[in-house]
Amino acid sequence: MDEMTRLRLEAAAFRGLIGHLRERTDVQNIDIMNLAGFCRNCLSKWYKAAADAQGVELSKEAALEAVYGMPYSEWKSKYQKEATEEQLRAFEQTKPLHAKISGHT
Repeated sequence: MDEMTRLRLEAAAFRGLIGHLRERTDVQNIDIMNLAGFCRNCLSKWYKAAADAQGVELSKEAALEAVYGMPYSEWKSKYQKEATEEQLRAFEQTKPLHAKISGHT
């Protein structure tokens, strides 16, 4: 497979993941972090890091909006719920497994 085809396929897979996460507003970031070690915020940080590496100007807010499909503050007010004690305990226990870009490790 040539490089351009690989890049197009990776981009399509990323768009599919983002689309799925936008539809699944019922799934909280803390639950994704606890299970997989990354969340929507991590994806936005990877997106911004990729932009930075390519010399593309992209704000943190624009990177968050690219993942959430709306301003992050709007998504939080519409969909984010208060974390339960159980979720917070699991979050602390799984910190060593969180993506390095999350800032939680």
